[in-house]
This record gives sequence, structure tokens and C-alpha cells, in this order.
Amino acid sequence: MKHYIGHQSALEYWRRHHKLPESSADRRCRVALPGNPSKIEISSFAEFEIPVHIMIGDRCARQSSRIVQQHLCSSKTPIGCFMDIGDGLMVSSPEYCFHQMAAQLTLAKLIELGYELCGVYSLPLENDPDVPARGFYNRPPLTSVKKLRCFHESLPSASGCKKAKRALRYILDGSASPMETILAIFLTLPYMLGGFGFDLPDLNKRITLTKAVRREFNVDFLVCDMYWPNERIAVEYDSDQQHTGSDRIASDSKRRNVLFSSGIKVISVTKQQLYSSVELERVARTIAKQMNKRLFSKKSKFYAMHRELKKQLL
Repeated sequence: MKHYIGHQSALEYWRRHHKLPESSADRRCRVALPGNPSKIEISSFAEFEIPVHIMIGDRCARQSSRIVQQHLCSSKTPIGCFMDIGDGLMVSSPEYCFHQMAAQLTLAKLIELGYELCGVYSLPLENDPDVPARGFYNRPPLTSVKKLRCFHESLPSASGCKKAKRALRYILDGSASPMETILAIFLTLPYMLGGFGFDLPDLNKRITLTKAVRREFNVDFLVCDMYWPNERIAVEYDSDQQHTGSDRIASDSKRRNVLFSSGIKVISVTKQQLYSSVELERVARTIAKQMNKRLFSKKSKFYAMHRELKKQLL
């Protein structure tokens, strides 16, 4: 009999393996969870932190154990809920994992998780001895906003549905790092959630340059962290690690010259600015001015929500 892994343990799996199983499209399946699962042996879950989160189909079959924490799902799950990872184990797909975590995370943290699943990075697990210096792993996207929405629509009414649906309004594909994600969340969430209310930009999208610019700088295209194509405004997050050294400084200078020649206004945000509410608001007002957009007038309710958002994300 198979065991079905979900919730935090499924998220742990995706953060450890960084990719979908081979032939994953064929391994997504529609299942009725076992009502009386077989005896659970600790050796079956050697790679998972204890307790392992297991899903079952019958309330009467629940067993108390320090090894596992069981979650009830008595209805037949839609196609796309689980993936076969071998050795008798099924794991919640990235889409189902997102839905499951909605019941446990705040809205802001769920949005942050959505960015990660739809982005090209994974956060490390606790006590991971091999974390790269940048603090995260690069990998292909595990899912997309479109897939998350389609999956959400296939689910019956369940715990977390409303929060997941709300979170999907604010998630973008293509984030390249955790700090890009946090900056995007700060800039795009509405005032009532502690953000600055800008329209959703493109993340890390290819910007094709004109022939004249390509000829002048010998560059065919550029990719900006965030780009609002209608306003022709780019926002770049300058990390401490990636933007030091003479070669990197020269490269950044050339990028700015290329973008300027293309009529694109560039606004940089440093880590120090991101961590300072005062400095981040100045950045937001600079962006708003370039967009001919009026930012909010100073309201105490916004600042309370912004402090709470900052507390959760930073």
C-alpha cells in the first residue's frame, strides 16, 4: 500500500529535490486515499524530518505517533494532487502543496511560497550544510500561476480555498531570488495589506532592444528583475553579493547605459533600502513619480499593516 505525503513534508521534498520527477505528467493521478493505511515504518521516511505529514482517507484510521502527523481527506482527490516518487511513496504535487499550506500560513507567507514555487529558486531546509553562499538554490520552476489557478478551480470547497484564491491575485511567475520576491510583494500588494499598490510587473522577462541600440552596445536583449512595459520602468534589486567587484560594476554600468538608450528608466533598490521602511517608501515614491501615479497620502493604518508585512517577510 502506498503512503501519501503532504503539507510541510511535501514542501520539504520539493525544497530538497528542486525538480519534478521524470515523466511527472504521467505520474499525476486521481486517487482515493487509503482508509486503513499499512503500518508506518520510520525507515520508509528516512529523508524526511519527523513528524512526517501523511494523508489518510478515513477518520477512524488515525493513529497517534511521534513519527507521523496524519491529515484527513475523505473525498477522492482530483487529478494533479499527487506524484509518484517511488518506493511506495506519493507526494503532494506543487499545486496541491500550495493549497495545503494555505491552511497553515498567513496570506503574506502563502504569497511568498507561491512566488518560490513559480520562480527559479528554492529556499534551503534548516540545518542544510550545503547551502550556496547566495542563500538559496537555483532550479527550474515547479509550477506556474496558471497551473495553480487551474488546479485551485478543480478542487471542491475545502479549508484554505479562499486564502489560496486571494493569494493567487498577487503571485507572479519568474522570480529569481527570495529578495526579488520580497521586493515584488512590498511593491505590489495593496495598501490594506501593507504594500505600495503598484500594478503587477513582468519578472525577469526578456526585453528586446532596437537595432540601433543593439548595434551601439553589441547586446541583443536584456533581462530586468521587474519591468513595467507600459511605463517603460525597470526596478533592479542590487544584492550585496552579486553587485560587487570592478567587473560587476562595469557590467551594471553598461546595462544602465543600454536601458537609458532604450528609453527605459531604471530604479535600483539595495538590501539596506529594502530593510528600511523609510527608505523603501522613498523608493516607492520615486517609482510612482516616474509613473505619474499618485501614491497614498500618509495613513497610520497603512504603516501598521506595512510593519506587520515587514515582520512576516523579513
